[in-house]
Parts: sequence; C-alpha cells; structure tokens
Amino acid sequence: MLRTNTCGELTIKDVGQTVTLCGWLARSRDLGGMTFIDLRDRYGITQLVFNMDTNKELCEQARKLGREFVLKATGKIAERSNKNLKMPTGEIEIMVDKLEILNESKTPPFTIEDESDGGDELRMKYRYLDLRRSPVKNNLLQRHKVGQAVRQYFDSNGFADIETPCLIKSTPEGARDFVVPSRLNPGEFYALPQSPQTFKQLLMVSGFDKYYQIVRCFRDEDLRADRQPEFTQIDCEMSFVEQEDVMNMFEGMVKHVFKKVRNLDLPKFPRMTYADAMKQYGVDKPDTRFAMQIVELRNVSPSQRGLGEDVVSGKDFKVYDDAELVGGICASGCANYTRKQLDELTEWVKRPQIGAGGLGYIKYNADGTLKSSFDKFFDEVSLKKITEKFSAKAGDLILILAGAESKTRKALGELRLEMGNKLGLRDKNKFECLWVVDFPLLEWNEEEQRWFAMHHPFTSPKKEDMDWMYNGYTEKNSPHSPKANAYDLVVNGVELGGGSIRIHDRKLQEQMFKVLGLTKEETERKFGFILNAFEYGAPPHGGIAFGFDRLCSMVIANEDYIRDYIAFPKNNSGRDVMLDSPSDIDARLKKELGLK
Repeated sequence: MLRTNTCGELTIKDVGQTVTLCGWLARSRDLGGMTFIDLRDRYGITQLVFNMDTNKELCEQARKLGREFVLKATGKIAERSNKNLKMPTGEIEIMVDKLEILNESKTPPFTIEDESDGGDELRMKYRYLDLRRSPVKNNLLQRHKVGQAVRQYFDSNGFADIETPCLIKSTPEGARDFVVPSRLNPGEFYALPQSPQTFKQLLMVSGFDKYYQIVRCFRDEDLRADRQPEFTQIDCEMSFVEQEDVMNMFEGMVKHVFKKVRNLDLPKFPRMTYADAMKQYGVDKPDTRFAMQIVELRNVSPSQRGLGEDVVSGKDFKVYDDAELVGGICASGCANYTRKQLDELTEWVKRPQIGAGGLGYIKYNADGTLKSSFDKFFDEVSLKKITEKFSAKAGDLILILAGAESKTRKALGELRLEMGNKLGLRDKNKFECLWVVDFPLLEWNEEEQRWFAMHHPFTSPKKEDMDWMYNGYTEKNSPHSPKANAYDLVVNGVELGGGSIRIHDRKLQEQMFKVLGLTKEETERKFGFILNAFEYGAPPHGGIAFGFDRLCSMVIANEDYIRDYIAFPKNNSGRDVMLDSPSDIDARLKKELGLK
C-alpha cells in the first residue's frame, strides 16, 4: 500500500507517529514561513504542514502545487495549536518531511467544495469531480449502507438473491421499452426489462418461495426529478401468502432500513384506501405529515352524484353551478394573506402543470367577518355554511377550486402540498408512512375505448370481483369498479414501493388479457410462456418492488430528488452529458444490425 492511513482516521491519540497519507490537494494556504495543505480522500481531510525553517526546498515545492494534485506525504503527527473541532482530524496535523507528486491536475472547472460554484449541467459533465464533493460522496456511501441493510434483512428472513435476464421480450403494457436489435436474428429485437415481473413469477412456479433482487430496470418515459431512464429496483416475491403477509414482511424491511441507517424506530404503518386518499388528499400517495384535507362542497360526477351535500349551487354563480366538483382546503392562520399573495396563488394554480381555471377564496377574518372572492353571489349566511364544512376558525383562509372531477381533485392535491410547503408543514425530520390499499383494478381509456391495468396485467382482482371479470367487464360505464389485490407503500407523499397478489391461474390470467382487449393470438404470442408455466402447479404468490434510488433519497435526506443518490445519472433530457450519450453508432455496426 502507498499509504499507512487514510485522511479521516488520525486523532490526538496518534500524536508522535510517523505516517504516510495519499490524497488530493483540496486547499493550500501560504503564510510566509509556513505552507498548509488540506489533503482529501474519501475518508476525510488532514492538514499537512511545510516549514521554511526546517525544510525550505520541500516548502517551496508545496507552494507550487495546484488544486486536485494527487499527493503522497510522509511525516510525523503533531498536535495542532489552532484546533478545528468541527472535523474528526481537527486536533492534529502532519509535519511533512517527504512529499511525492503522484499525478498533476488541470484546474477543475468548478470548486470541489460542499457549496460548489458549478451548475448542474457542468457538474454532470464532470461527474467524476463532483463525486469528490462531500455531500455527493456521502450520499453514495449512505446508499451503500441502505443496500447493506436491505440485504441483511432479506438474508435473515430466508430470501434468495437470484439474477434475472436483461435481454428479454418486449411487452405492450406499461411504459415504453428500450429495445436492442439482434445481430444474429436480423429484424428482431430484445427489450431491456422495465421490471423482472414475469421472471419472479416464474421463480415462484420453480419453487423459490422467497426471492429478492436489487436490479437495474429501464423505462423509456418522460423524466422528472424522481425518475431516470435506468434505475435500481428492490424486486421481491413470496409464495403461499396473502396480502397481509406481504405487507407485514416489507413493512418490516422498511423499518429495519430506517433503524440501521437513521437509528429511527418507526411505528406501525396505518392503512388508507385508495378512495379515501383521492377524496381527502387528491392523490394516491398522500403526505400525511399535516392535515389540511380536501373538503367537497359539490360533487356531481357520475360515481358520486347524490352522495354528498351541495352547499354552493343555486347562487347564480356559473363557475360552481356548472362544475362537476367544487372543493377546497383550509389554510390555518392565513386570513391575513394580501391581494398580491392571493394573485400569486391564482397564477400558480393556472399553470399548465396544475391546470385549474381560477382560484376562489374565503377569508375568515380575526374579527369574525367573512370576505370572499365571490361576495357578489354569496351572502354572509351562505359563506358561514361553507366555513362550517371546513371547521374553519377566525384567522383561517379557505381556498376553493372547481371544474371536472378528476382534474380538480388533482389540482387540489397539488395546492394542498404547495400550501404545506409555504407554511413549513412538510417537516424534513418527520416520517409518516402508510399503506394505500384497494386500488381500482382497471381504468377505462376513452381514446382507445378499452380497459388498461391500473398496476399491471398480472395483478389479481379481489375475490368479490371475480364475477365482474367474467361477466361485467364490457359495461364500461358500470357504477361497479373492480378492486385490485394491490398495495402501495407511501412515505411523506412519496411512493416507495408497490405490489400485489398475482394471478396464478391460467384461466383467470387469460380472462384478464381478454378484458384488456388482447386477442387469443396476441395473448399466446406475447405471454404464452407464463400461461404455460401456470399449468404446472403455480402456487399462490405475491410481491412488491421498491424504487431503491427513491428509498435512498428518502431514508438519507427525506427528499424526492434521486439524482444525487446515483453515481452517474442522466440529465432531465435523459442524456449522459459526461459520455455524450445517446449518440450515433458506427455505420458498419448499423449495417450488421440491419438498421439504416
């Protein structure tokens, strides 16, 4: 080894020892008779000292070194007179008597500091330099700890880690596949897996009753802060289980990871139905760290007509009279919002990402009076009735949206989160976990006039919906909505994982494909392999998949921004600006693959 120690381990107990350190020059300070260098490696920083009085030549050599030079320094550990107790090595320094330049460095395009002067794109282009910065480096080291905790939990619970193929068959359901042309089979293509879904089910047929894999997956879809074209998934499956068994097992995994990495003991995760999540929070992954639940003032959508009280119609206010859904939230203590603040909120909900037509409000002033944006149509008694629906009190502000049911509910959910941010209610030191259950099995697509699987086509329906699967599925406007044997794990408004009990019977799986509009020929061509496997004693089974990158970002920093927890991520356009990919390929290779 070129070094005897790392730059992060030496303390006051080591004074007097002679050591050799290797690392990168982080900072240097020339103070006339002495030169100080901060030497950095993965483990920390140690101060090196060069003295003109004791070794002039060595000190002059040190003064000529540039940032990020790779150095090897040997010397005796001494106690620092000016201690820095904020760093583990801040009580000692190395009095260098031998220095070797292992490699020189160009001046980096940005500062390698915790607070860098480099923008996102620049740091992505030089990601290998960005990874030297402590925040990014520490994220990856913490990611390693999360992975260790996951594997430890599964190993202790009898799961087998089994690899599945990366070159597979393209399937029509779900997100778009990345495809790979086959040179040996001209005109034919592999697909990169969006998940190992069918393989893990085949492993259950094979008798591997507890499987897991930390696996790379690929989806050719539009990107967001919490999405990458390639990502890591914790993929899991179990045989001879029901929904409760799966949820208990993987709730235990999440608790284990939080305990190991954050030393947090999480309480039992509550359950919430999909219907309640959508009604109260406007989203199927609610952030329950704060209340501010959605209150419906009018709902005449087909599924809800006549089920709730209507307290806003009949006032000659066309905006509310013509709306399918009128709903709102109550922002506690915000009645003092200025007109400018309310106008800014109105513009915010009108953004294309939110899509609301406008924003109504009622101020419940401190003196008990009520002031609304629609006073022309509503008297004091009518406004009071609305405030009672929200259990509002003096000092509160009620914000109201109206329009088509699904669009308005989504907008209310976004508005709720925005107000939660503005009021500091989304506490980064707080973790609220829950299971969302009883999802719809299917959703109707008006454009294609057919059903789509809400999760995926291998999800089992609830037992009480089996008759609908065989006899009622053609009634697209039926008030009955079949439910899936599915469950999502949500933490602070972020979906960490989702899964289901699977179909394990060939007849039911064929019927599911029929409901989804696939012909017998399509079903056999695309899914014949798994249907055939089901004829050889497929056990009841179910599982779940967790986004590993997302789990890391939540456990480590309680945020939904995954890029800083991936060593070499893509940018928001799906490009690797460091490698400059995707890129064109050699014409000869194209010809061999039968591509133009």
